Amino acid sequence: MTEPEVLHTTGDHVLTLTLNRPEALNALTPGQRERVIALLSDASADPAVRAVVLTGTGRGFCAGADLRGTGADLRGTGADLRGAGAGLRGTDADLRGTDADLRGAGAATGERIAGDVARILRTGAQRLIAAVLDCEKPVIAAVNGTAAGLGAHLAFACDLVLAAESARFIEVFVRRGLVPDAGGAYLLPRLVGPQRAKELMFFGDALTAADAERLGLVNRVVPDEDLDKTARAWADRLATGPTRALALTKQLVNASLDTDRGTAFAAEAAAQEINMATADAQEGVRSFVERRSPLFRGH
Repeated sequence: MTEPEVLHTTGDHVLTLTLNRPEALNALTPGQRERVIALLSDASADPAVRAVVLTGTGRGFCAGADLRGTGADLRGTGADLRGAGAGLRGTDADLRGTDADLRGAGAATGERIAGDVARILRTGAQRLIAAVLDCEKPVIAAVNGTAAGLGAHLAFACDLVLAAESARFIEVFVRRGLVPDAGGAYLLPRLVGPQRAKELMFFGDALTAADAERLGLVNRVVPDEDLDKTARAWADRLATGPTRALALTKQLVNASLDTDRGTAFAAEAAAQEINMATADAQEGVRSFVERRSPLFRGH
């Protein structure tokens, strides 16, 4: 029996999503993408899920998009890492193809119709990144290996990023003359500032886990053998926290760089008004008065 391409388990209120195409360094198929989007949406509405961990099997976290079988001509697009000096030579992965079909997006006829590329991005990679940003539960990326193109942006969209020492992050698009997509030009300047973002995108050099941590793209780097344990420990802490307060905090922080001070302050006040009606907020205040540790139940 063939294993699913996205493994998912829930235990102790933690949903673990694992990209499971190790032979392709977890290059993401459209089916995988849609499955991850659906599972993240379900997690938002499921009271049994209070934190999410996203990781991969094998040596790759996610090597970009793999659009084989979609009828697209993917030759020469931006996720081709073979021979790129990223330590990926000799693998069985077909890493051709970024998140847009840039040569012949009109798959059925072989003709590219105006708007095809933008449409593929809107309905594909951008929806995936939005699903992570909009998930109402905190999402931890446990980056176990290479994260390139879409894969790098998938990690950067998560709320917290843990990286194994062997992990690498690569803005591969420039290597094939492409514009960064999958939300990269939105995410990176917010994480590292415009100058650093342009350096990463202009040169497309592989970034070590340690350098990614130094730039602020990664929260913490751990030995490879400790990645799963550390991700689980962080997720367990989040899963015992005030779930609705965390969701509202995530929304406020994600929106903060796109709003003026007045709008941000108004959103903060409204969020606190909503949150004070939750059982967890009431438990938090009560536990403070009673001088004990709070017991949050996620509602």
